[in-house]
Amino acid sequence: MTTLAVAGRSSLSIGRRWVAPAAFLLLALIDIFFFAHYAHKGDATLAFSQPFAKVTVPNLALPGRATAYVMGGLSVVLAAARALELGKVARRASIGLVLFFFVIALLCWAYAGSSNTFNVINQFQGTLADSIPLILGALAGCLCERAGVINIAIEGQLLIGAFAGAIFASAFGTLWLGIIAGSAAGGLVSLLLGVFAIAYLVDQVILGVVLNVFVSGLTGYLYDKLLVPYANTLNSPSTYLPIKIPLLGDIPIIGPVFFDSTLFLYITYILVAAVQIGLFKTAWGLRVRAVGEHPQAADTVGISVKLTRYRNVILAGLIAGIGGAFLTIGSVGSFGKDMSSGRGYIALAAVIFGRWTPLGSVGAALLFGFAFELQSILSTINVPIGSYFLLMVPYVATIIAVAGLVGQVRAPAADGQPYVKA
Repeated sequence: MTTLAVAGRSSLSIGRRWVAPAAFLLLALIDIFFFAHYAHKGDATLAFSQPFAKVTVPNLALPGRATAYVMGGLSVVLAAARALELGKVARRASIGLVLFFFVIALLCWAYAGSSNTFNVINQFQGTLADSIPLILGALAGCLCERAGVINIAIEGQLLIGAFAGAIFASAFGTLWLGIIAGSAAGGLVSLLLGVFAIAYLVDQVILGVVLNVFVSGLTGYLYDKLLVPYANTLNSPSTYLPIKIPLLGDIPIIGPVFFDSTLFLYITYILVAAVQIGLFKTAWGLRVRAVGEHPQAADTVGISVKLTRYRNVILAGLIAGIGGAFLTIGSVGSFGKDMSSGRGYIALAAVIFGRWTPLGSVGAALLFGFAFELQSILSTINVPIGSYFLLMVPYVATIIAVAGLVGQVRAPAADGQPYVKA
């Protein structure tokens, strides 16, 4: 039996070794036989400045068909290199390069010979905006799962945060109140998650799904009964305007992207730094990680396992609620049924892709946000791809990233396991 088990593990590891090279080769073939072959003659122009920027950067014109062929060829080289034994940094770099080559080939196919210009600044600004609820949801997932509680209910926390943010900001005319209300609403959903998962030992995965369905039904019902008939007073909040940081906002390329945005982006900066430092540089973070890895051992040294989990779960809901409020008072300016549109599940995928670390989860959320924005831009230039297929792009990217590129990862050892004190 031991021999069979070792043989099974060996064959599995050998099989997984060829997943990434095969995926790289598939993307390379798409670059060559689709993007390059069907690209129009002419150049694809990339713009790196906005029309009224104080400091401008010259546009970059790429020969569409030739560039796509080059991107495909480089991807083939990386596929061959990935078949060899590479270090961790080299493996991750190869993933980033292949995805970069794929995007460049896609843009060359879409814009070659066209009078339209692909504005890189707009793409990056949209990526950050689309990523805000994903980043905050991913931080919520990290806080919960590092303490040993699976947070499937991120979707519900985002949705209830959007609902509460719209109502309170509309009713009282104060945007700050909308943020506070959205955060508090997310915290209430998290409190329900904590009570049933920690005190009553309910299966955490099923509980999270139930909470998502409950929030979806509740907000949908209240939307029909309250927000539709009283839209002018309860569902017409103003939205935050971009705040440009002096000097920093005028830096070419990075200035408009990182330092000329709404308050939500700056709050996100603070929360990312706080969670990263808190989990890995403080005694509080050490206790949290101890509870998530070995709650029995943490209990024996005087750490309250249940209190730690309650605290993290509620804190996670408060953060996710802010991400939900962004969907209304930071973006569209009104609440719509199920407007979170699966972002909570994508945030959970970002946690897994980011290996349960805040910075890794942020990187994954930015990747998914990039896919959201790219499909939005491509849908406006009438590329010969159906709109429904374009809408699938972010979700397909999520599936590929988690199933094919994430590799072998290990969640916190006690993640999802209820703790009963002996």
